Amino acid sequence: MDAEVAALLLVRVVVGITMIAHGLNHWRGGGRIDGTARWFSGLGLRQGRLQAWMSVVTEIGAGALLIVGLLTPLACAAVISVMLVAGILAHRPNGFFVFKEGYEYVLVLAVVSLALALLGPGEWSVDDAAGIVLDGWAGGAVALGVAVAATAGLLATFWRPVPKTAEQQV
Repeated sequence: MDAEVAALLLVRVVVGITMIAHGLNHWRGGGRIDGTARWFSGLGLRQGRLQAWMSVVTEIGAGALLIVGLLTPLACAAVISVMLVAGILAHRPNGFFVFKEGYEYVLVLAVVSLALALLGPGEWSVDDAAGIVLDGWAGGAVALGVAVAATAGLLATFWRPVPKTAEQQV
């Protein structure tokens, strides 16, 4: 097996499983969907329950697509968009480091997903078997363009942050 083929498969599978686990946790973990909905609402997103379900479907769907290597640039776009939203709303105010609830983790997942879109899914993928590989600058542009458009659309439509009170700003 070619090392590049193995590396692309490894990245797709690990990021895919990570996203599926993340989606399942939003759905079935801790506070379940209601807790996830409250968390999204607390971040300033209207329709918290809808946001929770959209997150679950996006994360599980993107993860599954990545594992099999189907529609890879769009799967990467979904991961990048989810990570952009999380980074902007939940982690950016906390700085870089993940142990301080910072954006380190979401940044790594987003950049790895963009790199995967640039490199393509590899030979061991449904995209390759079907002859629909979109990689290189075009694959990266699709992934990043769709991710930024989706993130901007979601934030413009649903994000209504609550202004901080004087006590919260101190």
